[in-house]
Amino acid sequence: MIRYGPVIRGQNLYRIDINLRRAIGRFAGGLEERFGTVLTGFGAWVGGPADAEAEHTDRFAPPRLEAYDGNGSLVNRIVHNPAWEKTSREVYEHGIVGLNYGDDPAPFLITFVMGYLLSQTNVSLHCPVTMTGAVAYVLDRFGPEELRARMVPDLTRTDGGALTGGTWVTERHGGSDVGATRTVACRDGDAFRLDGLKWFTSNANGGLALATARPVDAPEGTKGLGLYLVPTRLEDGRPNPMRIRRLKEKLGTVGVPTGEIDLQGTLAHEVAPPPDGFKLMMEALEFSRLHNSMASVGLQRRAFLEAMAFACGREAFGRVITEYATVQDEILRILIPLEAGLALALEAANAFDDANALPIDDATRRPWMRLITALAKFQTAEDAVAATRRAIEIIGGNGYTYDFVTPRLLRDAQVTTVWEGPANVQALEVLRLLGNRYPGFAAFVTRIEGITDAATPQLSDVGRTVGGALDDCRDAVDYVSADGKEGERHARRLMSLLADTMSLALLLEEASRDLAEGDARKAVVARLYATQRFDVRPRRGIGPGNDLGRRQFAPLVAYGQVSAADAM
Repeated sequence: MIRYGPVIRGQNLYRIDINLRRAIGRFAGGLEERFGTVLTGFGAWVGGPADAEAEHTDRFAPPRLEAYDGNGSLVNRIVHNPAWEKTSREVYEHGIVGLNYGDDPAPFLITFVMGYLLSQTNVSLHCPVTMTGAVAYVLDRFGPEELRARMVPDLTRTDGGALTGGTWVTERHGGSDVGATRTVACRDGDAFRLDGLKWFTSNANGGLALATARPVDAPEGTKGLGLYLVPTRLEDGRPNPMRIRRLKEKLGTVGVPTGEIDLQGTLAHEVAPPPDGFKLMMEALEFSRLHNSMASVGLQRRAFLEAMAFACGREAFGRVITEYATVQDEILRILIPLEAGLALALEAANAFDDANALPIDDATRRPWMRLITALAKFQTAEDAVAATRRAIEIIGGNGYTYDFVTPRLLRDAQVTTVWEGPANVQALEVLRLLGNRYPGFAAFVTRIEGITDAATPQLSDVGRTVGGALDDCRDAVDYVSADGKEGERHARRLMSLLADTMSLALLLEEASRDLAEGDARKAVVARLYATQRFDVRPRRGIGPGNDLGRRQFAPLVAYGQVSAADAM
């Protein structure tokens, strides 16, 4: 069982995460045995130096732009504090990108999990890590051989000298409407020159960025977009011609510089011509959405840890506040969605690995990967904002001050709802994947029915809830499929229903496995999630009812064992 000290910083965030370690152990391939040492070392680093740097950068030393040098020459230099520079080297030395490449590559699930750990302390650093991984992935799997051979090693090295990546899509007039892109690509020998304004360029000036642009005479819309690799510096070391207008003043993720960049005859290498440019950029964004899901769950995990660390040592009116039912309820409203969210994010990560295990021209598993990723991206982000807010409320006035990490968690959580497509964009993606062209919903149904068919009879109550929710999903999909306007109107509610149903099914699967080994703790989690998301009781539950959460509060929060009899 876990005991919570007064301070989370300095703890090994992998070693104390029993739920994560058990979850990784459930996957085939002996992942815990293969990568446990790597994850343990990384967990110590994120809980110590990465956490300290995040606070320092956020509060005292954010990045700043030096556009020109003393002679008036354009340099586009973004100045970071030394602590940021150090952690930015070290995170890649741990293999958070490089582990996926080489002679014995790790599954992407492992580096996605590293993103989950990193985001518990440093979402700002996780942002460039995500984009570096996305650029490396797209170049390695889909890029021209010459670019792959030349650029991927620089993005995946683990000696402290890795280049970092960016994904430059958004333009001032377009937002999520990528087809409205106005950046123009003109051929210049074997390369291209780009002209246009990219409005949100996180990790500005990082090293190598993927950018969308429209070649001269290409058609309008996404079919006319190519994808280009933009180096920050030319081969002779001079800056690539572009101008960083300014750095954004943002609510959160203060440590990562997000700029507005004027591309002014900027040298670029073609990764994919129209009509494939947009498709490949979507591959990069899909990768980033998975990392976004992991970041959201990581924020929930840190919110839970901070709430528990404070509450276990806080007395009010003669009692430790974790003894009060209201505090227990609020802590469980962080913990239960956290465990559901981790299950959902890991399901998406596993689907990513499964899809990429097939040849490039075999897309049979991609609709499922895209659907589960959209569900995970949406639901985990919603729950991250709620969890970080609840942590502040549990801690009280102290939690509202910058002496505690919780204000930064809340600010950073908000970016997860908008980065790589807000909820409405994810909802439209879900609608597309449920249509006749894609077998996304069929895969959804097959996955859930496989879980319920294999579930232990001891969890028949949870199985019935999952089955009823799946029936609701079928009816809802039929309804929105019959009327396009109704589909758009209800898309977000449908996405929420699908996400909750899949999350409960995954908890049922975990609980069945744990019960077979004599532990019913996850059965309690599944039942509480069913109550939180699917049980609509009279008077909003005010009255006699199930007090399972209160009875099993101690083993739930400390990851102790629960007997099957006590899990009812």
